[in-house]
Amino acid sequence: MTLRSWRPWLYLLPALALLITFTYVPVGNMVWYSFHKWDGLDPVMDPVGWDNYVRVFTDERYWRVFLISLYYFVASFAQIAIALYFAVVLSFSTRFRNLFKGILFFPYLLNGVAVGFVFLYLFQPGGTLDTVLRFLGLGDHTKLWLGDPDVANLSLAGTSVWRFTGLSFVLFLGAIQSIPGEIYEAADLDGANRWHQFRYIIAPGIRRIISLSFILAISGSLAVFEIPFLMTGGANGTRTFVIQAYETAFQFRQIGLASAMAVVLLAVVLLLTWIQRRVLPDDEVTLS
Repeated sequence: MTLRSWRPWLYLLPALALLITFTYVPVGNMVWYSFHKWDGLDPVMDPVGWDNYVRVFTDERYWRVFLISLYYFVASFAQIAIALYFAVVLSFSTRFRNLFKGILFFPYLLNGVAVGFVFLYLFQPGGTLDTVLRFLGLGDHTKLWLGDPDVANLSLAGTSVWRFTGLSFVLFLGAIQSIPGEIYEAADLDGANRWHQFRYIIAPGIRRIISLSFILAISGSLAVFEIPFLMTGGANGTRTFVIQAYETAFQFRQIGLASAMAVVLLAVVLLLTWIQRRVLPDDEVTLS
């Protein structure tokens, strides 16, 4: 083969080296650890076969926390709906739209630790939220926002929506603005209102981004960690699957079992993503 045929691979080599080193090799090690009993310090690992996987699926402590992800999964659909609504509205000529774009995207720029501590103060007893409710005469509706198991996950899911709506908003807005303006002009001449433009132009035109948002929603809801870990530490029924795996690995020193949990999580995300791609195929959409 000539140097010209190898040149594309030479450009790709740094990226491939980083991808293999920091993604595929760690995943391979994780799969290897999952078939062993290991505390992370002992130089010798004891093979246990499929015992770690059997324990993950049979011990209620390890699979029940998957149910907590449903709160974040449902909240992610609210996040997508809110982001899509504002992206559509602000894609048209609106007063102060640049200001509103900045306001919507700003939470995503904040560090997750900062967001956790801000909302921790917001939800604490006698905190900002309770103060506002009392000021509005709704003091009877104050709750233990992070202490009541029936409310805590809703509070945490709402925090997640507030933080990540900006990301979905930017994705939708960029996709909408990539649609040629001549299509909107033709629609206006034909008498199409905003709803018709959204239904027949915008929605088909950003179908791929909507599909991507669903994939991010699925993986994100199953892999929630920092917000519940910082705000509650997994207490009061807010322990997610990732927090359970973290505690199993670093608190109880069961690296093999935690690796099996991580492999199961990866398999579930890949399976759900595959199903989602079958339900919403990523086909080319031609606007005419």
